[in-house]
Amino acid sequence: MSRDSKSRPRCYGDLEKVFPLREDGFRVSPVECLQCVHKTKCLKRAIGEASGFSVREEMIDRAYRGGVIGFFQRWSQKKNIHRMRHKKASGKS
Repeated sequence: MSRDSKSRPRCYGDLEKVFPLREDGFRVSPVECLQCVHKTKCLKRAIGEASGFSVREEMIDRAYRGGVIGFFQRWSQKKNIHRMRHKKASGKS
């Protein structure tokens, strides 16, 4: 274990703590996280974990509802996320 990992807070990389979903359907980091020295690496780790796929899907759905992307682009991107999720779950690189 590196010295850096010992100094990290308990919430490091926990998506629901560092980037929680608000009632309005948007994700926002708490003020405490914005003041933390680990914020960038922490958020990257949280999004990079398996739970981060749900954040990507939320963004795609929001873009579709807003008219930014069409049905087929939404379908294609969600299919790609589904593939990545299964690839990560099976342990393949």
